Amino acid sequence: MHALAGIAGLLLLVAVLWDGFETIILPRRVTRRIRLARFFYVLTWRPYRALMRRLPRGRRREEWLAIFGPLSLLGLLALWAVSLVLAFSLLGWAWGDHQPWAAELFSSGSSFFTLGLKQPQTPGGRGLAVFEAGTGFGFLAIIIGYLPVMYQAFSQREVHISLLDARAGSPPSAAELLRRCARSQAELIALLRDFETWAAQLLESHLSYPVLGYFRSQHDNQSWLAALATMLDTSALVMLGAGCSVSLSPAAPLNGDHAPVIRQAKLTFAMARHTLVDLAQVLGVRPDRVAPSRNLSPADLERLQAMLEQERIPWMNSRTCYDRLAEVRHIYEPYLAGLGQRLLMDLPPWMPGEHVRENWRTSAWDQQAHHARSLHSDWHQ
Repeated sequence: MHALAGIAGLLLLVAVLWDGFETIILPRRVTRRIRLARFFYVLTWRPYRALMRRLPRGRRREEWLAIFGPLSLLGLLALWAVSLVLAFSLLGWAWGDHQPWAAELFSSGSSFFTLGLKQPQTPGGRGLAVFEAGTGFGFLAIIIGYLPVMYQAFSQREVHISLLDARAGSPPSAAELLRRCARSQAELIALLRDFETWAAQLLESHLSYPVLGYFRSQHDNQSWLAALATMLDTSALVMLGAGCSVSLSPAAPLNGDHAPVIRQAKLTFAMARHTLVDLAQVLGVRPDRVAPSRNLSPADLERLQAMLEQERIPWMNSRTCYDRLAEVRHIYEPYLAGLGQRLLMDLPPWMPGEHVRENWRTSAWDQQAHHARSLHSDWHQ
């Protein structure tokens, strides 16, 4: 029994240390399915998501969903610490002082958190206690030291999401973004180039730290998935707006006045789709090809064409583009649907609503001030 406990403790020790290394330190995608961190999120997120589905859509549900990401990070850290204490207690019970396992568990916790409340009596026990104290101190220091890096990646992600508010509304939509930005090709090219870089940064940070995918944005009507979907939609519309004969290959030859913006739209689309597919894979999400896609009827596309023509943007042909656009949507919409259902994130519409909402125009203070002005007016009347 002591030998089996020692082997089990050694295997658990190696598994936890390797899992922490892959999850926090290793800067690349981990595709191995048997992982402690993966089991932790499967066992915690599924019941939490089922509970959140019972709440009506709105601010309260988003507030509760926003808790899961940071709380799960602390929970995973606690799981690693408890598992290491358990692993060292098994090793101590097998090769240490041969005291009862409950006493070894207390001694292991004391050594791991460097309390030193109980000193081992044998040379093997002392050596194991020193090794555990060094492992605990180093492991916790490295893991906690990476928390600012993760929050810095989260902050960089949110900057571009906030910039979409004044350019595409909240929630953002591709039609509204084109209506506001497509009159100037230089502005549209710069915007697409910025979000190509943002998609690459999103891919790098969320592959290294998949837990960031559960972190919600500052506003309830924004998310990293909605921003990524908006840029895919916008790039698709720009690519297909010049006659629907444009190849999806970024290296395809282009002619005409709109060649620069179409080329940049291809590059942005390629990077955004790459990010979407890889993040779906690292989060264990299969593309949902049977989920209902976001509505975009031929009438909506004609309304979009009329909207763009009002802004003197003539490169949209709705009747010939609809079928081609459906083909392009098929290569990224299933991944959006799968991630949206897994993370409980709403996907943005193609067309803006009757009244486009912008977060910078609204606040609780403005609503209170408007209510006070209304009361003042009613009082004097």
